[in-house]
Amino acid sequence: MREKLGLYLDLIRWNRPAGWLLLLWPTLSALWIAAQGFPGWHLLAVFTLGTILMRSAGCCANDVADREFDRHVKRTAQRPVTRGAISVREALLLGAVLALAAFGLVLTTNAVTIAWSFAALAITLVYPYAKRFVSIPQAVLGIAFSFGIPMAFAAVQSRVPLVAWVLLLGNLFWVLAYDTEYAMVDRDDDVKIGMKTSAITLGTADVPVIMLCYFAYLCIWAVTMAGRIPLAVVLVTTGAGAAQALWHYSLIRTREREGCFKAFRVNHWLGFTMFAGVAAGYAFR
Repeated sequence: MREKLGLYLDLIRWNRPAGWLLLLWPTLSALWIAAQGFPGWHLLAVFTLGTILMRSAGCCANDVADREFDRHVKRTAQRPVTRGAISVREALLLGAVLALAAFGLVLTTNAVTIAWSFAALAITLVYPYAKRFVSIPQAVLGIAFSFGIPMAFAAVQSRVPLVAWVLLLGNLFWVLAYDTEYAMVDRDDDVKIGMKTSAITLGTADVPVIMLCYFAYLCIWAVTMAGRIPLAVVLVTTGAGAAQALWHYSLIRTREREGCFKAFRVNHWLGFTMFAGVAAGYAFR
């Protein structure tokens, strides 16, 4: 049982929290903006636990969908489903249990949030297959990884206003940036197996486009925050985010695997920086 538990934890990337942190920070930022400050312990718990559960369920679905491809990629060849340590049925069952647990949390909110949760689930299930048909599947992932934003507004305000979609658009650019860095790590293997990724589609334009995406993300969020929290906090937060983006440029400009992977792994600090700015801004208004 201990060995099986270890395999399940490996399947949901329990020892690699960067994935759910990338989901969590923009979601919490949206909660704070929607509530104009601390959203309350109930919603904080629902969205934090729900983010972890849904990211874990997404890993199960992704590994089942990609098991035939993953065995040809150095970084993913030893994943539990890929190497047969966990069966497809087990992985799908675990994913279903995790998704149902997340849905149970959503049921404690309101009807609007519950309705939007079905759209979020559909996008989560579609993404693994987008890599077969879409030239830049990172755009689909960007929607999936940003959907906590409209759901946060729905939970707080029982509606999804225009500002939620503006924040989602900005966050989409951030996901495009960091997931293209991630795709650059596997580019050689993905070319061999015919996988579609933004790193392959963009070719030598990958690094410039990543930096443009960082710029768009920071600008959209800065403009959105400017009318809601003190301008000084916006400027400090955006400046700290821009400094991190420039650091990432130094890591990816040579396109070496180690640098690209490190840039991806530390991206959650950029998300935390933006959340910290939002939280501090409402605290000091």
